[in-house]
Formats: sequence, C-alpha cells, structure tokens
Amino acid sequence: MLLLNGESLSKAFSTKQLFEGLCLSIFEGDQIGLIGENGSGKTTLLKIIAGLEKADSGNLSARRGLKIGYLPQTCEFPDLSIEEILGDSLEAKKWLSKLGFTGKEPSAANLSGGWKKRLALAKEMLSEPDLLLLDEPTNHLDLEGIVFLEKFLKREAPTYLLVSHDRYFLQNATNRIIEISPAYPQGLFAIDGSYANFLEKKEQFLQGQLEQERSLASKARRETEWLRSNPKARTSKSRSRIDQAHELLKDLSDVQKRNTKKKASIDFIGSERETRKLLVAKNIRKQLGDKVLFQGLEFLLSPGSRIGLMGPNGCGKTTLLRILADEIQVDQGTIKRADALKTVYFDQHRNQLPDTMTLKDALSPTGDFVHFQGQPIHINGWCKRFLFSPDSLTLPLSTFSGGERARIAIAHLMLQPADLLLLDEPTNDLDIPTLETLEESLMEFPGAVVLITHDRCMIDRICNSFITLGQKPEEKLEPTKEQEKPVLIKSKLSYNEKKEYEQIESKIAKLEEEIKQLTQFLVNNNPDDLDKICTAISLAETQVEQLYLRWSELDQKQNRPFA
Repeated sequence: MLLLNGESLSKAFSTKQLFEGLCLSIFEGDQIGLIGENGSGKTTLLKIIAGLEKADSGNLSARRGLKIGYLPQTCEFPDLSIEEILGDSLEAKKWLSKLGFTGKEPSAANLSGGWKKRLALAKEMLSEPDLLLLDEPTNHLDLEGIVFLEKFLKREAPTYLLVSHDRYFLQNATNRIIEISPAYPQGLFAIDGSYANFLEKKEQFLQGQLEQERSLASKARRETEWLRSNPKARTSKSRSRIDQAHELLKDLSDVQKRNTKKKASIDFIGSERETRKLLVAKNIRKQLGDKVLFQGLEFLLSPGSRIGLMGPNGCGKTTLLRILADEIQVDQGTIKRADALKTVYFDQHRNQLPDTMTLKDALSPTGDFVHFQGQPIHINGWCKRFLFSPDSLTLPLSTFSGGERARIAIAHLMLQPADLLLLDEPTNDLDIPTLETLEESLMEFPGAVVLITHDRCMIDRICNSFITLGQKPEEKLEPTKEQEKPVLIKSKLSYNEKKEYEQIESKIAKLEEEIKQLTQFLVNNNPDDLDKICTAISLAETQVEQLYLRWSELDQKQNRPFA
C-alpha cells in the first residue's frame, strides 16, 4: 500500500541547490536507507516529509491519516524524569522496557547521547507511527547499542526511512536503498534489496552511463563535423538535423557532468621517523571518582600499529585517548614516548575549531597558502580538495553541516606531520565516499593509529589489534586477578593482509599448475631449452615455498587467541 508520494521535489538554500526534481514513493513495509554525500539534502528531505520544512517546488501527498514519527540527529530533553517526559501509562512503560530502560535512570537531561536517542525513539513509538523517519540514528551509540537498534527496528517498526552512513547498519537494517546524487538522471537512484545488492546495481548503472557517454561522444564528433561542413542546402531536413545535433551535444554535456566524480582528498603526513617503539604503556591505571576505568593495561605502539579501542559508552575509551595525547595523566603505571613524538589528536566534539572561526582560518591558519608535503598550495585549491567552494571561505563554521565540519577538522589535522594518530569517532557525520577515502588514507599512513569508532566496516578494514575496556566478570563468579583487568588485546589481520591471505591459495594453485606444465616440457622440448625450463621450475618452486611460509604466518596471526 502506498503511504506517501513525492513528485518533482526541489529545495535550495541561498545559492546552493540541494536537490531538484526528486520523485520518490514510500510503501508499507519499506525499510529504506537514504544515503548521499554531505550537503546533498538528506536531512532536509526528511524534514520535508515530516512536515517540518516545505519544498521550494513539487508535490508531496500522503495517505489520509498517515502518522509520521521523526527522530532527529540530536535529541535534547528538559531536566525532568523519564516518566514526566513520556507519561506513566502502561504503553509508555512497555516501550521503555523494550528499549532497555530499567527505571533507575537519571533525569532525561542528564542521559548520555545514546540513551537520549532511545528515549526519543520511545516517545515516537508511543504515537504508533505508520512511517518512522530516523536521521543518523547510530550516531553516539556504542556497538552494543547499534546492534540493539538494528534488531529493534526490524522487529518493532515495519516501515521506516533512515539516513545513515553506517554501511553494516544499512546492510542489516534495510530492504531498500535510495541515494541522492547528481550522478543520476533524476537526481536519485533507488534499488530494492540489501545494501550489497544496491552497490552491485549502482556499479552496473554507472558503467552503463559511462558507455552511454562514450557512445554520445562518438555521435557528437560526427555531428560536429557535419555542422562545421556548413551544407549549402538549408532544407527542412537539414534544419531538423541541426536541432538534433544541438540536442545531442546537450545530452552529452549532461551525462559528462553526471559522470564527473568529486571526492575529498585525504592524506595524513607521516614524520618519516624510523623508531620502532613510538609509545610504550606499562601497568597503567585510571580512575574517575569511584569508578576504575582500567588497570594493569600494557601495550606497545609502533609504526603500522592499528589499534581499535572497544567497549560500551563510558568505559574510558576517550579518557585513554586523552592520556595518549598527554592531555591527562595516569593514576598509576608509566607511559614512555619516543623523543619528540609527533601526535595528532582528532577530538570527537571538534573542540579545536570554534563555531565563530571562518572556513579560511580553519583550512589555512597561516595565510593564503598551506604547506603540504613540502609544497605550497593556495587556499582556493586546498578548499576544493575537500569539496568546498572558494566562495564559502568567509563563512563561519557554524553554517556548515556536521559532515562538512568533520571534513574541515580532518583537513586541519592533515597539515600536521604525525607519528601517532589518535582518532575519536572520526566517522561521525561523514558520507560514505569520504569514509572510504579516510580508510584508504589510514591504511597507507606509515605511523601508528589508535581509533575509537562504532563503524564496524572501518574497524574490519583498518584495525589489526584491539583493546577492549569495560568488560565485567559474571556476577555469580568470584572475581579473579585476571578478571580485575578488564582489558583484552587481540591481534588480527589488517585489510591488506586479509586480502593477501585470501589470495594465497589461488596463487599456489596457479604456480603448481605452471610447474606441472614446465615438467612436461622437460620431456617434449629441445635439449637446448632444458636450462631455461629447469631455472623456471626452480624459481616457481621457490615462490611456492615462500607462499606456504607466508600463509602459515598469516594463518597463525588470524587465529591467534586473546592475550
């Protein structure tokens, strides 16, 4: 059953066109993931559907009596109890229970960001919406909260439209994907099925569009040559061909614009230090008030280390990162840093960049040029590298979206050479293309990385070891000395090592087939070629032996137990 239909929806802010001519339909049972680059208008489209904003043009029609719930990116509440916010009815208690509330929570104003999200969701579910709209619902949730939300939505909310850049969440929680992008003829691309299915269909579509561009370009060359030939006879037939040629050139221009990909360029600078021990932590302990965050924690950071800090919100992940950044001190234990260690710290709240600062001052604090990798780059070129127009350089940071602010913060940090990158939720608000670019940059960074993120896709691609905080022993067991150290470190293959590991078996099989064929040549070939063939066999056998040794090394690392 059709719940809502939008035709030719357009919206602009000032001189910036967010989207134009969008058409979309939402049916009962749709569980839609809405994606798109930062600034493409996803949040604005949600607000238009929710009735909080109006489109500049187009029509939006809904089924009579349609109830719409809306969960914004940020949820704030007054200093009241949860019961005062929702009421004390049995229905309210039901939703609070389903969302994990126990009745022992502080006032709504003092809840963490993740629990405020849950309370806001309970409030919306209480109204029994036919269509639930969720804007970045996984922001500020820990991994446990994200997995909980996936299951909750699938079980309790049959029809919803959510904006998210969390690729695993999109895969697990949606049955239809809509992407807003100027890369598509109608401004969006919608595919039924999983996010993985969407990526496959998107690639096929974009490849087809590239083929279309090549075909149009070939026809345009022929028509341009005909136009230049200036035929003498201006018959109605030739005038018709002139009109068709101009239409063809316009079509080619349109498809060329759609095929032009814009991508933020992210490249952290390493300091080229050769020291193997960048930072050594021994027996460190930190307590806040009566709560011990961690104790007995030991680890080594060296070039190539990619450590993911894991654990629920409030377990001390950010505190540990601030300790590594030398902002606060440990209560016990030692941290030894390499001489003149260069550390870059990405704060999840972006506190280094005040709202009143202009884009120009944030991107180029020393003048009209930045110095990157030994080269001066003019501020106009530097801002384009991060997908900003030079016209926006004088605007204060308060006018930019969350995703744009994240790109600005990353650009600011990139100017500082580093041995150690400390990243606290760098993925918040970033669009998927920028996330993928950030991942590639982190994999290529020569120093060490310590990362806090709830983006499971980034964790899988980047991290080769983990530190898990906030682990609690079973209540029925007497805590042992081992259990009093709520820390686990696990080694794991990096993204590149995983790819290498997966490809080794086929490489060995290919080489063994080559050896088999070369051995047959020994019998059938000219004796003059024997030396060449024997050398080739010896070389292939050496490669096979090396591959088996590498396979064994990676296999042990992949299956190494917790230490």
